[in-house]
Amino acid sequence: MNSKYVVISPCRNEIEYMVQTLDSMVSQTVKPNKWIIVDDGSTDGTSEILAEYADKNEWIEIITRKDRGHRSVGPGVIDTFYAGYSSINPDDFDYLCKLDLDLKLPEKYFEVLIDRMDNNPRIGTCSGKSYIYEDGELISERKGDDTSLGMTKFYRVTCFKEIGGFVREVMWDGIDCHQCRMLGWIACSWDEPDLRFVHLRPMGTSQQGVYTGRMRHGFGQYFMGTGFLFIFASALSRVNERPYVLGSIAMLWGWLKSALLRNERYGDEEFRKFLRKYQWRVLMVGKTKAIDEINKMHEPS
Repeated sequence: MNSKYVVISPCRNEIEYMVQTLDSMVSQTVKPNKWIIVDDGSTDGTSEILAEYADKNEWIEIITRKDRGHRSVGPGVIDTFYAGYSSINPDDFDYLCKLDLDLKLPEKYFEVLIDRMDNNPRIGTCSGKSYIYEDGELISERKGDDTSLGMTKFYRVTCFKEIGGFVREVMWDGIDCHQCRMLGWIACSWDEPDLRFVHLRPMGTSQQGVYTGRMRHGFGQYFMGTGFLFIFASALSRVNERPYVLGSIAMLWGWLKSALLRNERYGDEEFRKFLRKYQWRVLMVGKTKAIDEINKMHEPS
């Protein structure tokens, strides 16, 4: 396996979870050629732990930013990611990964992803599936097969450059996958033993709690261009997830509040038209068939 890959990790005050991520990266069967960790002004001892791992592993590089005084999700995370991205020449690598420091990865995680992408040049971005602990059991976070997960987005560099990288908005990790499909790339994730990772901090809880996170998701869906019927169906499908019912209501309220306030939407009209058409097909025929239709449309003749 001769493919080269770089990992870029934005982080801030990750002392509670980061050691498990660091250890699982050091244990990878195929290690990154470079792992850039951007410390966004940590004050909890994160910086000292990062320095210890960087001293022992020459492929780990630390970039330190000034403390802005608070954790920032969405645009703030992507801004931190780009602080790392700007320090490399992406053309030196075949693949790149945006990786959070609150994950526990299986040892063959990157080996399997690289193998899949090496064998299918149409895959632009991919990931495994995230699981969380609930009452001592591992439970899937139920993320769709049509996306690479935001906490571990693995990209073909040529695809990443073609879509223009990540937008600096709250729904960056949804917009990018739809952009991939719009341009003929495959965006996907797989739920298999070697690709199941533990999300140590459940999605949407990193800033001000889970309800704020669900409302933020609803706002992000509105910004991206999602229609009401689709967000309603999405919220309805999650009423049996913690926090039961109220989490779905918070998600829906985030969308409705944005609509009532006539908040700004993503400026690419062609993208929004593509998204609405895709989401309508999902509602009509199901996600699997809708994805297959798009993929077949872009198959080489």
